[in-house]
Amino acid sequence: MNEVLKKLQAIGLIPVIKIEDIDKAVPLAKALCDGGLPCAEITFRAAGADKAIAAITAALPEMLVGAGTVLTCEQVDAAVKAGAKFIVSPGLNPRVVKYCVEKGIPVTPGCSNPSDIEQAIELGLEVVKFFPAESIGGIKAIKAMSAPYSQMKFIPTGGINAQNMKEYLAFNKILACGGSWMVKEDLIKEGKFAEITALARQAVQEMLGFELAHIGINANDEGEAERSAGMFSALFGWKMKNGNSSIFAGTEVEMMKTPGLGRNGHIGVKTNSMLRAVSYLKMMGFEFNEDSAKYNDKGELTALYLKEEISGFAVHLVQK
Repeated sequence: MNEVLKKLQAIGLIPVIKIEDIDKAVPLAKALCDGGLPCAEITFRAAGADKAIAAITAALPEMLVGAGTVLTCEQVDAAVKAGAKFIVSPGLNPRVVKYCVEKGIPVTPGCSNPSDIEQAIELGLEVVKFFPAESIGGIKAIKAMSAPYSQMKFIPTGGINAQNMKEYLAFNKILACGGSWMVKEDLIKEGKFAEITALARQAVQEMLGFELAHIGINANDEGEAERSAGMFSALFGWKMKNGNSSIFAGTEVEMMKTPGLGRNGHIGVKTNSMLRAVSYLKMMGFEFNEDSAKYNDKGELTALYLKEEISGFAVHLVQK
């Protein structure tokens, strides 16, 4: 898959933005980055979209900016010249798609039925936009329609919001979701960038779904681990489960038979997406112990420790 599309997958949410006042482009982009969403689709529905893209890419070169509602090859040229890294169209125009493919520009045309998808495959695409998502059946339609197309991934856009995005993102054929609920036109017009940052941050936290998985406590030996797990079981009625390296009391407490990572033990935190959680935390400046990574039989990351301990506890992420 194209590297730009991989980055969009790691971010997970693509704010779809209509900017009519170019002076607000950079403050808006900064607000999104501060909220944990370093990407945007700037729609050509507004005049001067290419100017907005140029302003953002000049001020924030680390931000992944694309152009949306691109209908012609001339608009593709204008968007790319301004700094757009990907192209999005509401429908599948073979001429525009071929033009992008020939120039090596990632393009995700809108598709709404199997015929569209097969045409996209014929044009060499691996990712398409599913539009207008909610109006044409939402995630149920994607699941039903995508079954014959094992390699195709989708970016649903249209009607996506804070309430339904997690259901979409939970499906493994969803690359990312496009939406505008965190960049409402009235907030942009009124310059309420702090509110946009708050909405973006809330969207990211909902997407990642961080929850405490368990607390691991280092015991000196198996006997101490068994006694301690037994005390938790007696206190709270949690069932004990003996494993190779630890004994669980319920799902909440893990007693290590020998000291593991962390001076005192470890804390496990569940997330909806290891890929997106790791990407987000790296963007926030946190480092990981890459040697601790665990993968499933599909090669997907399932667990990873942070490099730094917190008060003597190692911290690791685990896939829900």
